[in-house]
Amino acid sequence: MTSIHDYLAEFDDIPGTRVYTAKRARQGYHMNQFAMSLMKAENRERWKRDERGYLDEWPMTEEQKQAILDRDYNRCLDLGGNIYFLAKVFSADGLSFLQAVGTMTGMSPEDYQAMMIAGGRSPEGLRSLKDQAAGQPDRPDLSGPPAKDL
Repeated sequence: MTSIHDYLAEFDDIPGTRVYTAKRARQGYHMNQFAMSLMKAENRERWKRDERGYLDEWPMTEEQKQAILDRDYNRCLDLGGNIYFLAKVFSADGLSFLQAVGTMTGMSPEDYQAMMIAGGRSPEGLRSLKDQAAGQPDRPDLSGPPAKDL
């Protein structure tokens, strides 16, 4: 029988994916609450006037604050952010969901949109970071942008 810890560790083996677990929810609670605060116009104005000052009002780690200031959404996810909460941050910046998520893949919004319309990334290929570390040559790394012919 697999322990809950072993089961949850399996989620960290999925290339290019961050599964939002209870651990991540606890880790990112204040980051996500900050993001939700941007739903109020007065908070968005305070944020736009002094991003660092507004962030310093929240009990987040320095690493979380810096990831937000850098608009490094992948790092925010690593640190417990939830994409649906973080959407408030990029909306405050005037970005669409498509534009912001496209930046997380290293693709242009147009290429990202075309990939998603075509069905997203292929489920074939690299299915495990452990496989990648073991050097499985017959399984391509799909954690990066897809081929242009999708």
